[in-house]
Amino acid sequence: MNIALIAHDSKKELMVQFCIAYSGILSQHNICATGTTGKLVAEATGLRIFRFLSGEQGGDQQIAARIACNEIDLLLFLRDPLTMKAGEPDEANLIRLCDVHSIPVATNIATAEALIHALEKGDLDWRNIVNPKR
Repeated sequence: MNIALIAHDSKKELMVQFCIAYSGILSQHNICATGTTGKLVAEATGLRIFRFLSGEQGGDQQIAARIACNEIDLLLFLRDPLTMKAGEPDEANLIRLCDVHSIPVATNIATAEALIHALEKGDLDWRNIVNPKR
C-alpha cells in the first residue's frame, strides 16, 4: 500500500515516535511524506521514504495531487488543531479528497494507531481491489 505522512510542526516528534514504534509494519509498504516530516522519520527509523517538498513549499499539495489521482491508500496526518499557522497543510482539502476517493485518513494519534493495526491485520486490503496496482 502507498502510505502518506504529514505532520504539523508541533506533531513531528509524535510522528517520528509513531513511526519508530510501527516501523516493522510501515517497512512493508511504500511510504511518502512531506519533506521535513519524511527526513525526520527516515533518519529516526531507517525507512525508505519518498520525500516531496516541505509543506511550506507545496509538499502537502503534491500529496493532495496523488490522493486526487487515487495513488495514496492511507493518509496519516497528525495535525495540531489548536495552533494553526500560515504555510501548514490545507487540511480541509486533504480530508475532502480522501473522502472523495474513500481513502482512510487519521488526523490524530489514536486514529493513526487504529489504522496501523487494521493495516497489519489486513483490514485495509480492500484498497487493493478498488485501487489495483498497475
